[in-house]
Amino acid sequence: QVQLAESGGGLVQAGGSLRLSCAASGRGFGSLTMGWFRQAPGKDRDLVARVNWSGGSTYHADSVKGRFTISRDNAKSTVYLQMNSLKPEDTAVYYCAASRFVSAPTNRDAYAYWGQGTQVTVSS
Repeated sequence: QVQLAESGGGLVQAGGSLRLSCAASGRGFGSLTMGWFRQAPGKDRDLVARVNWSGGSTYHADSVKGRFTISRDNAKSTVYLQMNSLKPEDTAVYYCAASRFVSAPTNRDAYAYWGQGTQVTVSS
C-alpha cells in the first residue's frame, strides 16, 4: 500500500510560481511511476506531468510544457512539480498519483494510488 500527501498549493498571482510536493509512505517508492493530475470545477481530472521510476523519463502535457517541471527524489520518497509562469487557467485541485506500471503510463486508469489533492488558485 502507498500513501500520498501533497503540499505546497495556495493562491498566487498570474506570472508567479509555486512548487508542489508529494511525500510517499509505504514500500517501493523507487519503483513507482509518479504523476501529477489536476481537476478544475466541472472538468475531468487530467494528467499534467509524470516521471518514471528513475527520473530519467518525463512527460508534460502541452498546456504546461516549458512552464512546469516534474522531478523526484527517491531518497526522500518525494515527487515535485515546479510551476512557473502560472496562468489563471492553471487554477485547479492538483493530485499526486502513483502507478506500479513500469511503462510510465499517461492514462489516469493506470494510477492506483492517489493523494487528497491541494488547491492551486491563480488570480489575474
